[in-house]
Amino acid sequence: MERIPILRMGQFLLVTIQVDMHDRLALTLQEDLTSRITEHGSRGVLIDISSLEIVDSFIGRMLANIASIARVLDADTVVVGMQPAVAITLVELGLSLPGVRTALNVEKGVALLNAAVASSGAMLEVDDADGED
Repeated sequence: MERIPILRMGQFLLVTIQVDMHDRLALTLQEDLTSRITEHGSRGVLIDISSLEIVDSFIGRMLANIASIARVLDADTVVVGMQPAVAITLVELGLSLPGVRTALNVEKGVALLNAAVASSGAMLEVDDADGED
């Protein structure tokens, strides 16, 4: 079965979609991401769609679903690399992609995820082992 690779980068997962997405592949990606988020306790998902020239309504809904599921599992989602034609198509289809944050490139997407994690208070302070302050 065809699968899209999911790479772990610290507390984030990186997905680079470099093939044309069909419905079954999108559903498999959703299942795989859900498993990986829970398995690793990931705090963010970065999805690079720069290779996609077409995003239909089903794929758009799947991106929104992935973001919703990730949010329930305490992970933020950022989609990066959206081509102008894809953005225009999504707007024309009336898809707002709720819960999906976007950035122009991977670097800016990682910065968004880092900011989201920092603002959620996820940074834990570790006390001294001997209990002294």
